Amino acid sequence: MKGEDYFAELYVAGVFAKHGWNVYFPHRDQGFDFIISKFIDDRVIIRPVQVKGKYPERSKTDKRTYGYVGRLSQTHPDMVLAIPFFLPATDLSSEKYIPRHTAYMPLNQIKRHKRGKRCEPAIFKNGEPLPKEKFLKFFDEEGIKLLES
Repeated sequence: MKGEDYFAELYVAGVFAKHGWNVYFPHRDQGFDFIISKFIDDRVIIRPVQVKGKYPERSKTDKRTYGYVGRLSQTHPDMVLAIPFFLPATDLSSEKYIPRHTAYMPLNQIKRHKRGKRCEPAIFKNGEPLPKEKFLKFFDEEGIKLLES
């Protein structure tokens, strides 16, 4: 596993934990990256999560659609495709990438594509990933709240 992939998974898992979700990692990564659960009212919500981080190079040009296109090893009706969008760090930072936005996408927002699946809830403009307006409810704090409903 590449270092960036592992960083994206741990970053998203940390965000879920910060918002009160329990995070469970598999012994073998053969599908979902982890499972989350949370007690809400009198019920337990359980969601499998796949994470696909986006790490643009400084030379990346503007794109009208930006997100994940490729294979998903597994899908599930209650799954979340978490797409953390990163920015290249400044030369002054010891980090290579900095988190900017994260989309928490349900299965019904993931479409078929000739390369597997497609979920592009953002644009890339002026060197920065930005949520598309119609997908704002799936991003960042709003996206986490939506998972709980």
